[in-house]
Amino acid sequence: MKALKFPLLIGAVLLACNTNVIAQADVHFSQFYEHATLRNPGLIGIFSQDFKVGASYREQWSSISKPFVTALGYGEARFSVGKVSDDFFSIGLLAFTDKAGSVDQRITAVYPAVNYNKSLNPEKNSYLSLGFTGGYNQYDFDLTKATFNNQYQFGFFSQSNPTFEHIDNTKMSMWDLGTGLNFNTNAGEFNQVTYMVGISGYHLTRPKFSYFDVSSVTENIRWNGNAAAGFDVDDNMVVYVHANYAKQGTYTEIMAGGLFSWSEANAGRRPDYVLTGGLFYRYGDALIPVLKVKYKNVSVGASYDVNVSKLKPASNLRGGYELSMSILSDFTDKNAAAKKTVCPKF
Repeated sequence: MKALKFPLLIGAVLLACNTNVIAQADVHFSQFYEHATLRNPGLIGIFSQDFKVGASYREQWSSISKPFVTALGYGEARFSVGKVSDDFFSIGLLAFTDKAGSVDQRITAVYPAVNYNKSLNPEKNSYLSLGFTGGYNQYDFDLTKATFNNQYQFGFFSQSNPTFEHIDNTKMSMWDLGTGLNFNTNAGEFNQVTYMVGISGYHLTRPKFSYFDVSSVTENIRWNGNAAAGFDVDDNMVVYVHANYAKQGTYTEIMAGGLFSWSEANAGRRPDYVLTGGLFYRYGDALIPVLKVKYKNVSVGASYDVNVSKLKPASNLRGGYELSMSILSDFTDKNAAAKKTVCPKF
């Protein structure tokens, strides 16, 4: 499976390496469009109101092993730059924890971010956005749950058998840096089409990635490309198309799909109810049906990975489920300047 999910870095592999190692460490979500900071910091603040807060929970591979579990929370806000400028800047904060494998390897990470959005054409709501994020990551695992070949004798396992392994450190930490560029605009006579495209890079400083303090073991840069389009079918219906490409070392992940959104007519005001459903495909890995319900400012989404990879005989099509929740709203003290910049579809 060519998915961006980390392997357990066991000591024998790391000690044997004397050149740069392909260290795969990035978490991923099927509802990738919900997490701007993980995809492209240039996407932070690209929404139609003043702030957005949310959370996601993902569990996968419970059918064949101890499940991989990821929990995430984030917040984003945007502010107008002066009263006469159409530019605005955005800030964000994202944190997650991820635990996987029989030795409970855990990642804990915090990523603050900032994004400047330059207006290119106010009539078409065209913006070029440049964002930066710098994060702190900590990795650890439970050595007491690890097993080694030397503990198996005559076909039987015993925890009391000596491992002959010398592992003194079960934690490592690193600082990270990422940046991204994004362009979004409206098109059509009545601005009925919105599209965006962007590119970003993470781990640009190539931080050291080793439990054994081996300087040659570094994290690979992850390159990410994002694209999306929204089409007004009528006053009540919108079709969205999303695609995301990520490459880190020899690992790639390609995801694409669409969503169909229906909302009640509400006389030009934001509708109280919005129902959204769709299907995504992670290339070579999974089909992902998605359902999302929005009531006023609160949205709740659910998806399930139907595994179609070579692991299908073992997984029996079961990949994992993912839940998301977000709140999109305005600040209490609204003003005209803060409402000048919108991105109505995303």
